[in-house]
Amino acid sequence: MKINIELDSTLNEIELVIRTPDLNNDVTLIKELVEKALTKNQKIVFYKEDTEYFIPLNNILFFETDDSKVYAHTKDNFFEVKFKLYELEDIIPHHYCRISKSAIINIRAIYALEKSFSGSGTASFLNSKKEVHISRLYYKILKEKLREMR
Repeated sequence: MKINIELDSTLNEIELVIRTPDLNNDVTLIKELVEKALTKNQKIVFYKEDTEYFIPLNNILFFETDDSKVYAHTKDNFFEVKFKLYELEDIIPHHYCRISKSAIINIRAIYALEKSFSGSGTASFLNSKKEVHISRLYYKILKEKLREMR
């Protein structure tokens, strides 16, 4: 593996390009490590009424929208988040995956997937009664990411 650093004063932010003959576990791991290092600086504050909470992202099972608000769910609680789902996708780690227009799931927290006849599904979590719907469009994407991660 070669590592090159090129300075370009015309850039406004860091651009990282990985050139590889094929997509393998090493390339995926490098991408995840870089994303993790960059998102470490991004803090997400969780809110419940007038209180701010600082919860590790690994404790979040999924994010979902309800009306115009976004909520983060832990195994037995939920908190409001001041980000839109598309903004969260840019700052949360690689092990989160969009599963519908209104939800993002923590892949590492999934205990079981139940597929329905229509092609959609439901994800459940260990030691939690919470479940989240997976749309037909995103079900295959989630299954591929699960295969990559496990």
